[in-house]
Amino acid sequence: MGLIMRIQKIKINNYRCFDGEFVLELNSGINILVGNNEAGKSTILEAIHLALSGLINGRYLRNELSQYFFNTATVARYLESLQTATHLPPPTISIELFFEGGPNPALAMLEGNGNSDSVKGCGVWYVIEFDEKYQAEYETLIKTAAAAGEPINSIPIEYYTVTWKHFGREGITARTIPIKSALIDSSSARIQSGSDIYISRIIRDNLDEKERVEISQAHRQLKEAFMDKPSVKAINTKINKSASITNKEVRISVDLTTQNAWEAHLITYLNDVPFHHVGKGEQSIVKTNLAMSHKKALEANVILLEEPENHLSHVRLNELIKKISEGIGEKQLIISTHSSFVVNKLGLDWLIFLHDAKTTKLNALSKDTEAFFKKLSGYDTLRLILCNKAILVEGDSDELVVQKAYKDKHGKLPIEDGVDVISVGTSFLRFLEIADKVNKPVAIVTDNDGDVAAATKKYDDYLGANAKKNITICFDATVDTGTLKIGAKAKEFNYNTLEPKLLKANNLKTLNMILGTEFKTDDELHIHMKANKTECALKIFESNEPIKFPQYILDAI
Repeated sequence: MGLIMRIQKIKINNYRCFDGEFVLELNSGINILVGNNEAGKSTILEAIHLALSGLINGRYLRNELSQYFFNTATVARYLESLQTATHLPPPTISIELFFEGGPNPALAMLEGNGNSDSVKGCGVWYVIEFDEKYQAEYETLIKTAAAAGEPINSIPIEYYTVTWKHFGREGITARTIPIKSALIDSSSARIQSGSDIYISRIIRDNLDEKERVEISQAHRQLKEAFMDKPSVKAINTKINKSASITNKEVRISVDLTTQNAWEAHLITYLNDVPFHHVGKGEQSIVKTNLAMSHKKALEANVILLEEPENHLSHVRLNELIKKISEGIGEKQLIISTHSSFVVNKLGLDWLIFLHDAKTTKLNALSKDTEAFFKKLSGYDTLRLILCNKAILVEGDSDELVVQKAYKDKHGKLPIEDGVDVISVGTSFLRFLEIADKVNKPVAIVTDNDGDVAAATKKYDDYLGANAKKNITICFDATVDTGTLKIGAKAKEFNYNTLEPKLLKANNLKTLNMILGTEFKTDDELHIHMKANKTECALKIFESNEPIKFPQYILDAI
């Protein structure tokens, strides 16, 4: 077993969506990146892979430089400064990875204080910056453009250079970095000569030197067999007879110009189907399993997994997450997702919430709460984390009525204002624990069930002296009673749930009109609404008739 190596911290400056410096402390095992669109999840994965491999989309970035890698706000400020007397320096992109895992000879080679913290550490630094040797030439260009009244509208990318070094200030290549990355994006397949680049590299890296020589020799034997075929000989003879452009022999053959030519020509098959023709969900599973089963003991791989839920059914996604959980071993996983199922299954403790170029870790939940969501992974935890505000209710009927109340008051559905009404069953306290950690504004709409003291005690951590600015607990402080009894056992009717509170806020005539019923007494309507909760809530939601809502619901919205 190899010595453990991890990425401890990443610092990103001016890359893609990050304006200025962004710092992320990583967990040593699993890291689950969540956030709204454009929060930077994909950028973080891409930046880590770039700093470890030098590659973007399978190509070396130093050969693909573009101003579009730079943060647009950073570029805009720079270009605006060129129209003033004080020019900002051309913007710089930098990506730093700080490693941990000592004592480790492989990491010791990367030690030094050549990092932005100016402290001794171990890591690598990938920088895209203006090359100072072009300073005079560029200044002349700026002056000439200004004199001609033609403002410069882009950064001088042709004057930029890439510097890739370790913290000891010496240049490096991907080969000399002991930590290797595997970037798996199920939304796209990167094809080169008919073969997926990533899976070809994984398979190549799993072969030892003897096996690579053997497959290379077998590939060369294909050339000989190809050239010996009578049909190929006849074609080459015909080509030479008609070729008049040279005195040399012209013929078609198999490309063997490089030592590893076989890599570009051999295609991976699954059950006789070329890999790139297999469904993308299956591709994602195969790539992830290959990355986790990497044979090189000294390479504690970092697996970068982008939205594994894409193209996978619920059952297959469950299989993949289970394999990741069981097979991650000493590897470090950094995964981006929009799936509550993925987050709950892997564990909310590993969640890193990206928002406003900042991060919030959800690593202090109670063990009971984390275990609860792992076992009941269907709960929409990410709906709570990613919305602007949330109103938590117990069931479907409550959800419909609260949305109706909000629409009547504000003229639109709550989700249009970024307010998500989420049905959480009886798990209010579990969700409040999450809301408290991420400082999410939340209102709870709940029944008092005839016992205000019990309701107050249940939410004691969020009421009175313990009240929190972001959390509001809403229930009716009045206990209603009556004489109605239901069923063969004559069970006393609960007058302190949503439906009887709605009838109390209105009257029999109003609710009969909205529900399309003709009940003569309140108790008859109570029995009907209790037996048809969701149907009645849907009619209330769809009705254009004026209706009043209990005060505790109005307090929530």
